[in-house]
Amino acid sequence: MTPKIIGLTGGIGSGKTTVANFFKKLGVPIYIADTEAKALMNRSKIIKRKLIKLFGEQAYIDDKLNKPFIASQIFSNQDLLQQMNAIVHPKVAKHFANWVKKQSTAYVISEAAILFENGSYKKYDYIITVVAPKEVRLKRVLKRDSSSKEKVEAIMNNQWSDNQKIELSDFVINNTNLETTKLEVGKVHKKILKRITNP
Repeated sequence: MTPKIIGLTGGIGSGKTTVANFFKKLGVPIYIADTEAKALMNRSKIIKRKLIKLFGEQAYIDDKLNKPFIASQIFSNQDLLQQMNAIVHPKVAKHFANWVKKQSTAYVISEAAILFENGSYKKYDYIITVVAPKEVRLKRVLKRDSSSKEKVEAIMNNQWSDNQKIELSDFVINNTNLETTKLEVGKVHKKILKRITNP
């Protein structure tokens, strides 16, 4: 039986990875789209060639993806971002499909930041959205990345609001307190299993 595919999303700083790790502890296989995309950008000769054509030789330093340079290029240029996604996303999708085939659990989770924004939410069986107050998210990101408040707020403004995401989600996990989040994950896990076994 092919596992059901659950999308896990949330705005920057909402704590998607924390939630993903709780699911992982329950034995659910997790696919982190962003991590896999970066790995493919370093590994795939085709992607490398296309990105160099798009961004120039600076896209790679010593054969490794020049992340700060790429980030600065796409930060305020939606067109470049879309062109880059058109190169990378199909490869990630293929990689993900092969990964799913190797799993033998009732469901798997794919964690992706822009599920709604890029329309890919339609491909999932169920969607979990992680939410947290804006101030909490801002604090987390500033602590985690060496980014400025303006930069983080610009990213937030480019993403859908929590309310927009909640409307299209099957499950919502509020991630402000770790213990509560862990309990919520356990409850959602049980609900998903119940839905899969009694559709």
